[in-house]
Amino acid sequence: MHETDRTAGRRRGATIIDVARVADVAVGTVSRYLNGETVRRSNREQIERAIQELGYRRNAAAASIRTDLTHMIGFLVPTFDEFHARMLEHLATSVRSTGRALLTYCHGGDPRVVAEALDFFAAQRVDALIMDGTAEVYDRVDDLIEHDVPIIFYNNDVRGLAADRVMVENHRASYRLISHLIDLGHTRIGMLTGDPRNSSGIERLAGYEQALRDRGVVVDASLAVRGNWRMDGGYEATKRLMSLESPPTAIFSANYGMAVGALSWLKENGRHVPDDISLASFDDVAIFRLYEAGITAVAQPVAGIAEKITDILVERLTESSSGATRSIVLECDIILRGSTRRIT
Repeated sequence: MHETDRTAGRRRGATIIDVARVADVAVGTVSRYLNGETVRRSNREQIERAIQELGYRRNAAAASIRTDLTHMIGFLVPTFDEFHARMLEHLATSVRSTGRALLTYCHGGDPRVVAEALDFFAAQRVDALIMDGTAEVYDRVDDLIEHDVPIIFYNNDVRGLAADRVMVENHRASYRLISHLIDLGHTRIGMLTGDPRNSSGIERLAGYEQALRDRGVVVDASLAVRGNWRMDGGYEATKRLMSLESPPTAIFSANYGMAVGALSWLKENGRHVPDDISLASFDDVAIFRLYEAGITAVAQPVAGIAEKITDILVERLTESSSGATRSIVLECDIILRGSTRRIT
C-alpha cells in the first residue's frame, strides 16, 4: 500500500484512526465514544488508554462547527455491476458501523444524471460523498468541496480537485499480468480496453503497453480494441481481434464485463480457452472460479478499499475537514488459473 499525506514534512497530531489502531478497535467505535454514545466498557477503557498514550486532542472548533450533521453519506455509482455491487455491500456495512447511513444513486454513465444526483445529494445535505470520478461534472463537484462537503474518489480519479482518493495499482497490476503472459511465450496479446476518459482505463492500458515495451515486444495499436467496460463491447472487440489477419494468442480484458463478452464470442465460434487462446481479466469474480478452466484475473481488494474510504470518512467528519487531502493506492493480487497456457 502506498499512502501520501500532503502535510508531509510537518508533524501530524494523532487522529481518530491512530486511536483506533492503538486501542485495537474499529474507527466507528472510537467515533461513537467521542460523540458520547455507549460503547462496551472494555472498548472504552482501551480507547481512553490510547487517547492518553497518543496525547490525542479532538479539534473542539471543528467539532462545534459540525453540529448539523445528517449522518447520511452519499454514494454515487455508475452501475451495479459485480465490482460496484460488492463495493456497495462493503461500504454499506463499514459506514453503518460508524453510525451513519449510505444514500446511493446510480447514474448509468449519463453526465446529466450525474448532475441531477449531485443536486439530490446537496438537497439531502449529505455529510460527505463517495464517488467513482467523472470529469464531466468537475465544476459541480468543486462547488460541493467549496461548501465543505468532503469528496472521496474511488476507482476513477478526477485530477485537480481537493478531494481524498482511494485507488488500486491499475498500471502495475496490468503490467504484472501482461508480463506473466509474455513469460508464457505470448507476443501477440490483445487487449479489451475501457473508456479512455476514465483514469482506470488509461492506467490499465498504459500498464499493458509498458510491459510490452519493457520486454521488447512491439506495441501494435490494432491489438488494443475499445470495449467500453460492457459485455457487448467485449463481445464486439473480441470479434474484431479474432478477425485480424494475425489474431492474438492471448487476450487481456480491462474488466470482467468485457471478459464475459469475450467468453461469449469464443464459445459461439467454437474457440476454446486456453487451448485455442489464453484469456485473462482485470477484476476477479465468482463466475471466473466456476468456469471449467478458471479465469486468470487481477483481484481488487474491494473490502480494503471500503475500509480505507470509511477511515478517511470518519476522520473528515470527526476532525477538521480542512486538513490536507489523502491519496491511498492499494495493491492487487494476481490470481493464476487455467485460462492461460504456455505457447509451445
